[in-house]
Amino acid sequence: MKGKETEREEARTRPSKEARGHLDRERVLATAARLVKRHGPEALTMRALAAELGTAVTSIYWHVGNRESLLDALVERTLADLGEIRATGRTPAQRVASVARALRHQLLDHPHLVAMVHERGLTERMFLPAQRTLVHEVHGAGLRGARAADAVRAVQVHVVGHILVERNRERAPQQHPGEEELWTARTAEEDGALARALAGPHDPAALFDVSVKALVTGLLGPAP
Repeated sequence: MKGKETEREEARTRPSKEARGHLDRERVLATAARLVKRHGPEALTMRALAAELGTAVTSIYWHVGNRESLLDALVERTLADLGEIRATGRTPAQRVASVARALRHQLLDHPHLVAMVHERGLTERMFLPAQRTLVHEVHGAGLRGARAADAVRAVQVHVVGHILVERNRERAPQQHPGEEELWTARTAEEDGALARALAGPHDPAALFDVSVKALVTGLLGPAP
């Protein structure tokens, strides 16, 4: 059964009778993107898309071609939507960390669409806008050459790795024993505050902030 939140979302995105009278390529792609975001790529069939749009399947073919052409167009639209990432902050470290946070947000907000980009061998192209922004920022911090390249790649790998860990934790079965049972004053070397912190739930975004700040500080610091 559908939850109330899902029903409200579908009602909100369902086109009105007035809107159904006009169909164009952009509307087809926007609706396809919503279907993929809600239910995954496997839910994107021409019949399901036609039902969502309130039109005939033949109308969709007219605007975007067959399903493979639709998927290709949807991937290109995703790449365009991800677009340029802008750095914010006053210091080089703040600006580089802001790029990492923005990239994490993009990837978390478009999981199914990002997966489609990856399946079509366009992952490197997807990361290029963020990488170019990072290049500009690490240059501004005084890094050049191989050291600058290492900084750009380290930030990207950190973002992707953190997301993979987050998703694995979300999908993992209930753990027995859980962290609340495993962490005691004894296992934490008599550090009760540490034990309580590790036994409790953690905020992935806050943890990402801590880790990316530490990473960026090391990357932009004096060369070893």
